[in-house]
Amino acid sequence: MMKWLHQLRWKLFISHLIIVLMAYVVLLAAANVLASIGLTGFAPLTLGSAAAETGQLGASVTNAAVELQEQFQSVIQQALLISGFAALAAAVAVSLFVSRRIVEPIQTLSQVSRRLAQGFYRERTAIHADDEIAQLAQSVNQLADALDQTERRRLALLADVTHELRTPLATIGGYMEGLVDGVVSANPATFNLILRETRRLQRLIEDLELLSRVEAGQLPVVARAIDLRPVLEEQIAQFEPLFSSNQVNLCLDAPEQLPQVWADPDRVAQVLINILANAYRYTPSGGTVTVHARADDHEVRVAVIDTGVGIAAEHLPHLFERFYRVDKSRARNSGGSGIGLAIARHLIYAQGGEIWAESDGIGKGSRFIFTLPLAPQMAVVRLEPMTVADVT
Repeated sequence: MMKWLHQLRWKLFISHLIIVLMAYVVLLAAANVLASIGLTGFAPLTLGSAAAETGQLGASVTNAAVELQEQFQSVIQQALLISGFAALAAAVAVSLFVSRRIVEPIQTLSQVSRRLAQGFYRERTAIHADDEIAQLAQSVNQLADALDQTERRRLALLADVTHELRTPLATIGGYMEGLVDGVVSANPATFNLILRETRRLQRLIEDLELLSRVEAGQLPVVARAIDLRPVLEEQIAQFEPLFSSNQVNLCLDAPEQLPQVWADPDRVAQVLINILANAYRYTPSGGTVTVHARADDHEVRVAVIDTGVGIAAEHLPHLFERFYRVDKSRARNSGGSGIGLAIARHLIYAQGGEIWAESDGIGKGSRFIFTLPLAPQMAVVRLEPMTVADVT
């Protein structure tokens, strides 16, 4: 079979042509049948009683009726043939026009999709209509936008990872060259500095590995009914010496009896570690960091509130992106890697919660808030109406 028969344009054309031919055949057959029935159903013409009695004109009248019927059928057939060919020509023209209007946008979409598959993510379609094909073109453009953004994030990630790895490697390499050349003395202080940079590099690699596992959904999250307050108290106790050394007050503001939440305690602790480390990094001496927890009928909301440097409004939507840093020029020692909050976001989402940041502006502190769903039995209990016996 020829290739052109597999093209949508010719499939549409042949389908339209078959429909027209079938309609034409049915029309022709029906016209002949109706014409025959219509003529034979009438009485033959008569020329008076005298002629009928003699019988001289009977044969001529019958012949005239037959000739009239044949002539009428011939006229009908000719008219149908002419009109049928005219309708066929019109159908062919309309079919080609419609097929072209349908096939050309599909061919455009096919070309754009091939370009996208080849890595040209800035290709777009320009189909202006209000039908389903235009909706498909809009969907393809949205897909292209998403691929373009993903590619930009990938390139940015590669650049950020390269930058984050280059700094400790350059420090280690510089000191090792100094040791080899005898410029730097081989004393414990030098070795401690190299060890510190090595550990920093190791932590960065571990964070990258953890982030890749979290984003790929390979990090196990075993949610169960847990008491949240002990998890909060444990993390505050671990961070208390560090905050005290920087003269920052760290406190907990939560009721004694919080309802149980449906979460993984290890992952919740990891989220708290990342948020508290961020609060410690950006809260100056004399400030306060408060871990605030409250519950409603569906979830428990935890907020880490600090009196630190604050965050401008334009940075709030991007804080949980990978390697995003508010101050691009900030030193690595004070600015963090920009991975902790991205990990926290994925861990909270994996447990069915939400996480976001709020701030009233520069110098007015910030609030990092996340939610965890209540354990199923706790949600049912809290929704039950209280009775007099419960109060007494």
